[in-house]
Amino acid sequence: MINPSAPGWIDKFFSEQKISELIPFETADTFYDKVRETGFIYGHIIGIDSQIPITIKGWFKTEISKAALLNTLYGVFCLEKRNSEPNNFISEVLKFYKEMSPEGFNLFKILLPKDTPSLSLENVIDQRVQTNDSIISKNFSHLVTNALLFIDVLAFRHYLEHGVIQEKYLKRIEETVLGVVGLALRTKTVKSQYDDLLIKLFEASIRYSKFSKVTVDTLETLELEYFGNKLEQYYLIDMAGMALWSDGIVENEEAYFLYSLGSKLSVPDEFVTKSITTTNHFITTHKKKIPYFNYSNPVKHFYDQMTHSVVKLITRNKNRLIKEIVQSKELMILLAHSTHRDLDAKEKKKVKKQILDICKTIPSLTIFLLPGGGLLLPILIKFIPTMLPSAFNENLDENE
Repeated sequence: MINPSAPGWIDKFFSEQKISELIPFETADTFYDKVRETGFIYGHIIGIDSQIPITIKGWFKTEISKAALLNTLYGVFCLEKRNSEPNNFISEVLKFYKEMSPEGFNLFKILLPKDTPSLSLENVIDQRVQTNDSIISKNFSHLVTNALLFIDVLAFRHYLEHGVIQEKYLKRIEETVLGVVGLALRTKTVKSQYDDLLIKLFEASIRYSKFSKVTVDTLETLELEYFGNKLEQYYLIDMAGMALWSDGIVENEEAYFLYSLGSKLSVPDEFVTKSITTTNHFITTHKKKIPYFNYSNPVKHFYDQMTHSVVKLITRNKNRLIKEIVQSKELMILLAHSTHRDLDAKEKKKVKKQILDICKTIPSLTIFLLPGGGLLLPILIKFIPTMLPSAFNENLDENE
């Protein structure tokens, strides 16, 4: 049995799978259906669709993700190239990852010259699965982050077709996923105050569009014609459906949006119907095992959990934080004002900038500087005035 945490697991994977024997090549539809059945599309992997069954019971989530990512990348290689030779696959996927390595994420900086290609790929996949290992993602069940792993598979297919990753492909597909999810949430019949936070969580999980925000207003503003491959089209529909299922139900208006999206992508209604049914079945069957769906409002749970974590961090660093804040007269005044009235946009920007400058000086608070840390900053700013001495507000009132 392979152990994805031990060196040599990729060679063992291919050895155990007896890849040298002739394997049946799949169509795009059958490939995608099987990948979706494993939960890889949804970010909660329940199995690995390999020729020889792989038992994942007792594995850590990261180990499951690594084996599933390898297997899915290999599957799309076989699909596109009609070639099942492991060495050819490893060579191609290494070249692919070297080309697509995003800003600030150098997959190859840890590789040693003496590493074999398979060991190099092990290191790459290990880094790929562990990219979002901050306190933020650890408290958010990894669902969003892992669902976006399928973008690697789509980008690899794109690379195999064109021989290169065309300019802005990765950025464009991530932005389109964000746009589709944002539009899907807007169609929800019963809107939640946490829908906006869910969008921000998606934004915090992307890897290639560091400063990307959801800005699309209608399906017409999305350049969906750019995505002509079935796997890309199917994935966009499933991601929209998963976002709509954040409250556990898809209403008529929401279903209409999915069918409209399918029409724009030239995807048959039959696939959209199957997407809705499959998502329903998967979540219903595995809901108790998916942390994201274990709460009446999973995003609210995340927010509550992170509020608790931020308060704990502030409490532990209270003395140093107060000292730094007191030294900034302008920040003190703005924070005091915030207890009596809403700050305007310019004042809020000043507060945010000065608070982040303070966080840079306190190691424990550098989480607010990490990707996605901006989600937690409002919690920090809101809580700070309550921990300052009572004379804080009184002295301000006397000076005004």
